[in-house]
Amino acid sequence: MSSLEDALEIIKRGCDELLVEAELIEKLKSGRPLRVKAGFDPTAPDLHLGHTVLLNKMRQLQDLGHQAVFLIGDFTGMIGDPTGKNATRPPLTAEQVEVNARTYQAQVFRILDRDRTEVEFNSRWMAGMSAADMIRLASTHTVARMLERDDFAKRYGGGQPIAIHEFLYPLIQGYDSVALDADLELGGTDQKFNLLMGREMQRHHHKPPQCILTMPLLEGLDGVNKMSKSLGNYVGITEPPGEQFGKLMSISDTLMWRYIELLSFAPLSQVRRWRQEVHEGRNPRDIKVTFAQEIVARFHGEAAARGALAEFEARFRGGVLPDDMPELTLTAPAGGLALTLALKQAGLVPSTSEAMRAIAGGGVRLDGERVTDKGLLLTPGARVVAQVGKRRFARLLVR
Repeated sequence: MSSLEDALEIIKRGCDELLVEAELIEKLKSGRPLRVKAGFDPTAPDLHLGHTVLLNKMRQLQDLGHQAVFLIGDFTGMIGDPTGKNATRPPLTAEQVEVNARTYQAQVFRILDRDRTEVEFNSRWMAGMSAADMIRLASTHTVARMLERDDFAKRYGGGQPIAIHEFLYPLIQGYDSVALDADLELGGTDQKFNLLMGREMQRHHHKPPQCILTMPLLEGLDGVNKMSKSLGNYVGITEPPGEQFGKLMSISDTLMWRYIELLSFAPLSQVRRWRQEVHEGRNPRDIKVTFAQEIVARFHGEAAARGALAEFEARFRGGVLPDDMPELTLTAPAGGLALTLALKQAGLVPSTSEAMRAIAGGGVRLDGERVTDKGLLLTPGARVVAQVGKRRFARLLVR
């Protein structure tokens, strides 16, 4: 492949949609570093791996020689992005925005190349806008155009309130691209309307329209729902190395490939080799170990990654887990699912009384740790490897 084809393959790796590919090719042919924008509202101070999908793509573009523009939406954060919400989202206070923004900056440079990153705050140009400026910005689009956005349309059709200020959010996000002269903007699939707004705003201001690259929303450890702290199916980037490693080792063999595609920096040629090796009989657990070590090393260093692997293998008596371990989804009642009942439902014990005897005898482990509490409850979102005795294993997902 030519260098341009190689670059396009890297740029499109894991992406959902690229608009417009022909335009991006022309921008790449210019030979100048592109300005690659991604905006983040500082709504939560701690990032998880789902948040890093866009950051990883920015880093890949940096490695291709382009300039990352990491935009912290401190101004828009005080409006509240309604994307994907079925109700008005409460805005953040200025104090919350400031605290979260500082935390963001401390975390993102574990992924991004600081020398090729501009950190911007959209309050730099938005805070100085007058009321007249904001009215002129609002005059560029109609209410009908805004109602084309899926979440607005659903709320309007369902008789749910839409505050007028919410219409300003996509307008301001679009204007950010004007202010930053963005060549390419990255965002999740749920941001497509807002990203397209940037193209329209740039045209309105007689600037070349940006291209758009949408990335999928990463599934959590359950392999079903979007990664979310509220669902408990997340891997935090500041979690201890052992916890990160153990959580990543708990994902299914199918989900492993999705994570590698979106989170790993392993070359595509290497990923293709791994797939072929697994197809020919290699244990996918070997690939999962390599991937888990890469992630832990990214956020904690190589020594921590080696230590996490050693700890994990020690907990599982040399790391030998059965290849045919069953995976079961269990439903938790309000308040949680009793471990004793979970073990019975998983077929690891014949009865709850036997489960209690196994716990009392030290024969029950969760993720390699011996369980001593007979009344332990598994809460919705929990994903654990349960072990009874030396030979009975099951991977449990609790909903």
